[in-house]
Amino acid sequence: MVRAFPNEEVVHEEGDVDPIRDIQIINTELILKDLQHIERIIVDINARIKRKKEKKDEEELELIGVVEAMLKENKFVKDGLWSAKQIEMLNNHLFLTSKPVVYLVNIGDTQYVKKQNAWLPKIQEFIKTSVTGAMIPYSAEFESQVVDAGKDDKEAQLAKAKELGGVSMIDRIIKAGYKNLNLMNFFTAGEDEVRSWTLRVGSKAPKAGAVIHTDFEKFFICAEVMTYADLIEHGSEQEVKANGLYRQQGKEYEVKDGDILYLKIGATQGTKK
Repeated sequence: MVRAFPNEEVVHEEGDVDPIRDIQIINTELILKDLQHIERIIVDINARIKRKKEKKDEEELELIGVVEAMLKENKFVKDGLWSAKQIEMLNNHLFLTSKPVVYLVNIGDTQYVKKQNAWLPKIQEFIKTSVTGAMIPYSAEFESQVVDAGKDDKEAQLAKAKELGGVSMIDRIIKAGYKNLNLMNFFTAGEDEVRSWTLRVGSKAPKAGAVIHTDFEKFFICAEVMTYADLIEHGSEQEVKANGLYRQQGKEYEVKDGDILYLKIGATQGTKK
């Protein structure tokens, strides 16, 4: 998140407002942190090679050298072209610069409502030409007023946003976060509660079970599935079944965003819906 609003009462630690400079500072700090991390990685790999020389360790050391050179050129790991094998190795090290980036640009509430801020086109151009990532302009001050209108009342928040002359960006920010992190939601539901669970896109039904408890992956038998859209359209689980939209799926089923799952497991005699 970077600041792009003028306010003499809110002091900027750099002395003035310059979001592009702030982005560059943050990026430099991330790169330096990854370079420190690489120093430890190289020591560890060399120690493994010294104990027992193996091809996989030599390949990993070579890859880390490529990453180090890239970082020293102020390039993020996420912007490199990597093979599937290299990605598997890189995933073991969790580099900060390997993560997707969404730039949240905080502008004043009046500027947000009027959709006028001199920095936005400059930041957009900088992101396009110098770094990669998504940009979302929003106003923390505007969002604060909307939330305060009704912390648990969506209708009150919508009414307040309309009164202020804008729309809340919180939903868009959340969705952008999920999209850029390649994540989705599925639901479990019972008489006592309905819960949303976060899962990586492309995961199969047993892996969804593991998010809830490891036993649901270990003893997975099947998953009974209906979609949130079908449930809303038909009004009840019984009607979804009556329309042939309630399905039983096996271990190879790829969970979709918004699925409602009834997971069946064996051995421990447990189920979770």
